[in-house]
Amino acid sequence: MTAVQADLHFDRPSVSDGAALWRIAKDSGTLDLNSSYSYLLWCRDFAGTSAVARGEDGRPVGFVTGYVRPERPHTLLVWQVAVDRTHRGRGLAGSLLDGLTARIAAEHPLTCVETTITPDNTASERLFTSYAARHGAAVTREVLFAADHFPDGPHAPEVLYRIGPLTHPSH
Repeated sequence: MTAVQADLHFDRPSVSDGAALWRIAKDSGTLDLNSSYSYLLWCRDFAGTSAVARGEDGRPVGFVTGYVRPERPHTLLVWQVAVDRTHRGRGLAGSLLDGLTARIAAEHPLTCVETTITPDNTASERLFTSYAARHGAAVTREVLFAADHFPDGPHAPEVLYRIGPLTHPSH
């Protein structure tokens, strides 16, 4: 953890964090905002495969949500990563992602991380390609959901980034 992050605590999210995660996602300006209800459910049902960074006051300032894929139990799908604007640019997203994958790898084998990124989201692309480099893993990319898959209007394609095999998952 960097000195800038010394005042932060990494934890599993709880239901009481759902509203804050929704706000951070909304304020990100890049993430697809899901219903507030979905963030509450995520904090209840997927807390074990998600992480939150808390400031000194205990409030969330960043998060990573994910789940272990049922059909690929050694793969973590990262759904969303977001950091409050007051904590951006300090490596917090990378630290959250590293900490989450180390925690999951300590509980059971983790050989791959997947996420989807729209072509215009260069910050996420940098986050995940630097994660792959830190963990000695290759990155493959393929369109998972084309623009015409989305029924609710214009949406950029979602490109699947598959990172693995992870050779250093607990850095």
